[in-house]
Amino acid sequence: MRIFHNPNYDFVRWRYHALAFSAILIIAGLATIVSKGGVPLGVDFSGGTVLTVQFDQPVAEDAVRAAVPNSKDASVQTMGKASDNKIMIRLPQMQELEEGANLEKAANEVEAALKAANLGTFQIRSKESIGPVMGKDLRSKGIYATLASLGGILLYIWFRFRFSFALGAVVATFHDVIITLIFLVWFGYDLSLNIVAAILTITGYSVNDTIVIFDRVRENQRTAKRRPLSEIVNESVNQTLSRTIITAGMTFLAVIALYLFGGEVLRGLAFTLIVGIVFGTYSSVFVASAIAIIMSPKAGSEPQAPAKTRRA
Repeated sequence: MRIFHNPNYDFVRWRYHALAFSAILIIAGLATIVSKGGVPLGVDFSGGTVLTVQFDQPVAEDAVRAAVPNSKDASVQTMGKASDNKIMIRLPQMQELEEGANLEKAANEVEAALKAANLGTFQIRSKESIGPVMGKDLRSKGIYATLASLGGILLYIWFRFRFSFALGAVVATFHDVIITLIFLVWFGYDLSLNIVAAILTITGYSVNDTIVIFDRVRENQRTAKRRPLSEIVNESVNQTLSRTIITAGMTFLAVIALYLFGGEVLRGLAFTLIVGIVFGTYSSVFVASAIAIIMSPKAGSEPQAPAKTRRA
């Protein structure tokens, strides 16, 4: 299936503009993260208590939020369909108490507060408590998993192609991860295990799209060794453009459906994937290709034909 007939867009021409745009976006986002004291962590990483409460009648989120103790720090979200009447309540870890007593006390306080608020009959369907020690361990493992994936990508592409291509792919993937975290902060999502899973998915999606383009670059180099790398990269991006748009478009539609109809529990994961797909496609076309061209030892230079010697 092709949606473009012999496209000939000059993507390489805009590589420096794209790099400047990404740099401005990242600087602005990092400034926001620093001003807020870092990326907001969910209960999975910061520790706390998660309760799933099912009411026998419809209850508004705002009514439940108002009844929860320390509602300013609590997160109240609807789970599943509205007709299920399920509410998920996340409470952060309170440091002034011992870990076990703190988690149990928080759950008991919520249950008592809901009964006192006369919101109707309900049942506690699940109760999950994560201490700060476990949260710290999960946080470190999430960071290690992301860094390990980037390292594996670098080694794989370096082995399969060349170092400049590997560097371009890693920079593009790291670019996608950073921008995704920035958008999570801008739109008020906390970093959770679901979002870490989505970020790892983004790294795989982004590098797969980049490898398709680089593979076409390698094929074209075999038949056009005397052409500048910038021309070959631009031609390769155009040749794979239909595949890039179709893959990104179909995946984007599926994730949009997940965001709209998957409920609050999956909304953060779906939002992360949406941002990752958009910027993963953008970085494969502009960022990875630009870095590969810039870091190539013969980037932008026309090969010179050997001089002919004249016999006397």
